[in-house]
Amino acid sequence: MEEITIIKKNVYGQETWRYHGSLIERNGSQIKLEAFFDRQDTNVQGLLIGKGDRFIETWFTDRWYNIFEIHARADDRLRGWYCNIGCPAEVDGNMLSYVDLALDLIVLPDGKQIVLDEDEFAELELDSETRLHALSALATLQTYFQSKGKVGD
Repeated sequence: MEEITIIKKNVYGQETWRYHGSLIERNGSQIKLEAFFDRQDTNVQGLLIGKGDRFIETWFTDRWYNIFEIHARADDRLRGWYCNIGCPAEVDGNMLSYVDLALDLIVLPDGKQIVLDEDEFAELELDSETRLHALSALATLQTYFQSKGKVGD
């Protein structure tokens, strides 16, 4: 599989995280990658993310979010989804970068949704158009996951 370097940036264009993934599929504006969590185990509002967990990441060059489907390292059981609100992904060869806009949406397998970092988002110095894109992206994701219901439904 083709290796892709993923670069997360803050609103000032500064790199805040870099990791590698393997390309699964490119289809128009959508890029699907497989990556493995490279930080220590953490619990984010009930979503356990463990070092070595498998992420199936869906990126878009024309949408203001990405979706990470998280699977447990031990048995590949679905843990949930972590969605980042950010500027559309930019691809340059084997590099994918995006600007993170602080807002995140966690979705647990039972369908429960949790919005993270609303205070941090409110404090960002963003123009009104970017702020509207971000809020619209969050609403789109919430509607999408509400329609999915529980895993297995």
